[in-house]
Amino acid sequence: MIKNFLKKIFNPQPRKENYIVAQLNDKVMPIDRGEVYEDPLDSFLKMKYYGEVTGGGTLLSETNEIEYCDVEIKVVDSNFNDQSVKEIIEKLEELGAPKGSKLIIEQTGEKIEFGKLEGLAIYLDGINLSDEVYKNSDSEALATQIRELTGIKSDVVRYHQGNTETALYFYGTSFIAMKNAIADLVNNHPECENARIVQIA
Repeated sequence: MIKNFLKKIFNPQPRKENYIVAQLNDKVMPIDRGEVYEDPLDSFLKMKYYGEVTGGGTLLSETNEIEYCDVEIKVVDSNFNDQSVKEIIEKLEELGAPKGSKLIIEQTGEKIEFGKLEGLAIYLDGINLSDEVYKNSDSEALATQIRELTGIKSDVVRYHQGNTETALYFYGTSFIAMKNAIADLVNNHPECENARIVQIA
């Protein structure tokens, strides 16, 4: 009996690991995804002894525009329960997860929708404006103006450079509020001529 007891101490059974995937409805670049989601979430998981972030990925459309990104999470069996899943979702929402995001439980295939922020994309005309506008264009400066007008604190620039359009993406509490806040800028800024605004979350 003592022998069996010592065997359990010195040869513990490996902990079972469960994988869940956070599918984030966020058009964030891979490097920024690490800064915005992966690193702070990994710190949170380790602090709570829940597990760790094991990877991430990005799904692109046929035009190479980001559709969404994934963060893979490994949770140890002893802490895999409704409470830990709830706290992981809350942490992701705290980090800025937009509406339309999903948490996928690999073991069961269950999908849990979450996310609080709404998203606005402004697609800038990349072929029909004057040469002078393109010569003086500065999409990053325009993005800064939009963040200031909408009250977005993050300095992460989300964008896509396409063949005919350049897209800038923003996430805030209300799509309508963001759209209204930038209405004058869009109507008067040379780079925004022919621009189209789309709700993305």
